[in-house]
Amino acid sequence: MQAKTSWSALMKDYRISDRWTSLKPRTRQDYEKVLTYLEEKIGERDVKLLSRQDVIKAQRANAHRVRFANYIPQMLVILCEHAIDLGWLSQNPAKGVRHLPTPDDKKRAHLPWTDKAVETFREKATSIERLIFEIGVGTVQRPGDCVDFTWSDFDGETLAVRQNKTGYALQLPCTAELKAVLLDAQARFEGGAAEGPILRTQAGGKMSYRYMAQIMLNARRRMQLEQFDLHALRYRGIKELAWAGCSDDEIKSFSGHATDAMVRKYAGEARQIMRARQAAEKRNDTGNERGSDKKPDTRSDTPKKRNRLCH
Repeated sequence: MQAKTSWSALMKDYRISDRWTSLKPRTRQDYEKVLTYLEEKIGERDVKLLSRQDVIKAQRANAHRVRFANYIPQMLVILCEHAIDLGWLSQNPAKGVRHLPTPDDKKRAHLPWTDKAVETFREKATSIERLIFEIGVGTVQRPGDCVDFTWSDFDGETLAVRQNKTGYALQLPCTAELKAVLLDAQARFEGGAAEGPILRTQAGGKMSYRYMAQIMLNARRRMQLEQFDLHALRYRGIKELAWAGCSDDEIKSFSGHATDAMVRKYAGEARQIMRARQAAEKRNDTGNERGSDKKPDTRSDTPKKRNRLCH
């Protein structure tokens, strides 16, 4: 018989509280996976019987998927706080459980797409692969947001998005490449104006993240570009903005990053490459002119801004 203070009852009450309803869509999506897991494992058990050892045991049982494993104590802390508010618990047994460290092989940073990789992909991609690619690079958004674009978000020049993770509403001017593939996809609609999701399955439904990721993985394998993943399209876009001379604030206004860290990382790498090339050009010019009366040209080469996106 299920206890009145069961985990199922607690989760049901939690779902109608502001602890849940105030969450960002992306956070709610992540938590939902853990709630489903907990419902299956301990739904009928009494909340009052939870021990710190139970929390650690559940976390370690999922150590093969570290990110999910670390969400378990995080979710249980929140649920136990809610149980305290309801008078079911007097203390939080899940609080203070340490996160499992991420294995070194999982810490590998996303490798931004190189010029050669971009050129190869654009040359060999199918229409749907190219559409996914240009949306990723052109909008500089997370893959989870890319699948949410609808034709009503596109006005012929810009794409509108409300980010799942941050809740930010953004208006994103399209790159020339993105605009071209969108207009091409729009033109292929039969029987009138394009509507519904931009990224669609073969059956015509909205693409899921997993469906999109599989398309891109198959394409990258076919082109021998597996080292450049789906998430790294965003960082390629950040680098292009940096190469165009955009400031960190301008890049953040486009990417929707809430913090500076990732922008500084990838924009900084792009600027280093750009400045090193400029330095090499000046060095070569000086070497070629050594011994002549002509003074070396020390003017900096200011790159053109990316489709006039930065001001």
